[in-house]
Amino acid sequence: MEWLFGRRKTPEEMLKENQRALNRAIRELEREKNKLERQEGTIIADLKKAAKANQIDSAKIMAKDLVRTRNHVKKMIKMKTQIQAVSLKIQMLKSTQTMAKAMKGVTKAMQRMNAAMNIPALQQIMMEFEKQSEIMDMKQEVMDDTIDDALADSDEEAETDAVVSQVLDELGLSLNGEMSAVPQGTKPQAVASATAHKPQAAAVGAATDPADMDLQARLDNLRRTD
Repeated sequence: MEWLFGRRKTPEEMLKENQRALNRAIRELEREKNKLERQEGTIIADLKKAAKANQIDSAKIMAKDLVRTRNHVKKMIKMKTQIQAVSLKIQMLKSTQTMAKAMKGVTKAMQRMNAAMNIPALQQIMMEFEKQSEIMDMKQEVMDDTIDDALADSDEEAETDAVVSQVLDELGLSLNGEMSAVPQGTKPQAVASATAHKPQAAAVGAATDPADMDLQARLDNLRRTD
């Protein structure tokens, strides 16, 4: 039946046609108003000529024509204003309809998103994420403990060297000096024996020196402690 009666127009098409018709009417009214305004200027010029020629009757007729023309101009302006108001309402209807269509599309998209969102699966994902995070934290703690243990061994070696250096300082010896004075291949026991005998010989040779006497006393305390 569409080929017989024609296709039914959509509301959007009807609004567009009405909008074009109103714009066309506004342009025609604007042309008529401009034409009347030009005619008004001509009447005023003729009225002045008739008044100068002392043609009172002609001047009265022209004055009536001038009044009618001005009234028509006012009516044209009024009609144009009313048509513009109607055109504005149609434009508001078009904007409202466009907004309604946009909201309809957004609503459908939100419905699809809500339907596609699986809350139990999302909760399972979050639980698995929390589990993996805890495992990662535990592994990180194990790695930190391992690194701390490795660094602790180094600290113990440093403290051991510091204790040995302190003892040698109290004995008046130098660790680097004693080690460099020992020949290659000498056992650590021999180095320790030589180191222990040197201060004794110095103490026997100079027993009357107060510094030597103090050093000898420290050596005796170390022997008693060992």
